[in-house]
Amino acid sequence: MRYISTRGGASPQTFTDILLEGLAPDGGLYVPESYPQFDAAKLAAMRRMSYPELAFAILSKFADDMPPADLHGLINKSYTAAAFGSADIVPVKTLEPGLHILSLSNGPTLAFKDVAMQLLGNLFEYVLAKRGETLNILGATSGDTGSAAEYAMRGKQGIRVFMLSPHGRMSPFQTAQMFSLADPNIFNIAVRGVFDDCQDIVKAIGNDHAFKTQYRIGTVNSINWARIAAQVVYYFKGYFAVTKSEGEEVSFAVPTGNFGNILAGHIARQMGLPIHKLILATNENNVLDEFFHKQKYRVRSSAEVHATSSPSMDISKASNFERYVLDLLGRDTAALARAWKEVEEEGMLDLTSSVAHWQIAETGFVSGSSTHADRLATIRSVWEKFGVMIDTHTADGVKVGLEHREEGIPLVCLETALAAKFSETIREALGCDPERPAAYADIESRPRRFEVMDADANAVKTFIRANS
Repeated sequence: MRYISTRGGASPQTFTDILLEGLAPDGGLYVPESYPQFDAAKLAAMRRMSYPELAFAILSKFADDMPPADLHGLINKSYTAAAFGSADIVPVKTLEPGLHILSLSNGPTLAFKDVAMQLLGNLFEYVLAKRGETLNILGATSGDTGSAAEYAMRGKQGIRVFMLSPHGRMSPFQTAQMFSLADPNIFNIAVRGVFDDCQDIVKAIGNDHAFKTQYRIGTVNSINWARIAAQVVYYFKGYFAVTKSEGEEVSFAVPTGNFGNILAGHIARQMGLPIHKLILATNENNVLDEFFHKQKYRVRSSAEVHATSSPSMDISKASNFERYVLDLLGRDTAALARAWKEVEEEGMLDLTSSVAHWQIAETGFVSGSSTHADRLATIRSVWEKFGVMIDTHTADGVKVGLEHREEGIPLVCLETALAAKFSETIREALGCDPERPAAYADIESRPRRFEVMDADANAVKTFIRANS
């Protein structure tokens, strides 16, 4: 399996070559030259696999330059009942016949990002040890990526983590979860701005090739292909959990801001998983919803980005969207490069003249958005009807998913995080506080360690130099 840049300006690379790199040299994102294919017979053989076995069956196609025994060992080390609470790793909750929640938030930081990040931490440590190298990980988070990365990388040999987050924009739990870590290889930087400012800094530093090379900069954001590949696995697991045969179709409702979570579903569908619809849910920051209705992608300014009660989706620049658009454009990397030049220069991508709406429909995507009032109503409804407490982002997914639910097609709503991470909104919706794991009982009162900076890539570079 070889990987190319979405923008066509990089020579093909192997999985382990791109694992530590983040952005391609031309500023694009790495994608496989083609997606591996699973027919009905292969799917039938995978149906009764354990989660680690399923992960190996899928990831061995993407990481075929790694010795199979080594990859198997890393997967088994990552996906354990001790780390995720059960051998299922991502169990399914059935609310009623045909309506399910895929539980993705049982990992160390109570968010779906753990599923990929636990594996990524072990992959990084393995490759660095093989090469005798070190790595400075630079990331941006709107809430859950940061803590999942830091908990996966804490104590790992040869790795430092520099994580940017929007100052004052995360929930109190999310903030405390990150800033209370005292591990010497973890550095938290609170940026005066919004998530898009943090992501812009990561991309600016990633495009400074001299600095990136000198200070060995890598990334754990979903611009890292390994993150996306690992997330593909749970779509297969969810599909098998709610079906009995390979002829059945399933729809997935996915709350997403940076497009990585639902991109994994798009890839699973391209690989042959019988996904009927990919239902994209946004909050008030509805850039992606607007695209799927109008074929126009308009980046918002920092001032236009709303601070919402589902803060992990308070994003207007969906970095993974570029990978999906490449597929929409028939994998024409030159056309993609032109399109993203338009995005970077004008803040707008208009595909009305180059992509027909039926082509978007053929990829299975539909979309909708949700408001704070919708979240409260959905959290309350799911609790009263089914006795299940969901977080604010999952509520966005359930609300939009139900709007697109079809008779005879199972609907699987992807859980984003545990409700405990968003106590204020849960209290507003239900009049009570969500339970939280005992290990996090006093999280908000623990000492904190972080730096506050302006949205300035040079300031972040100076900090990395001083701490490398």
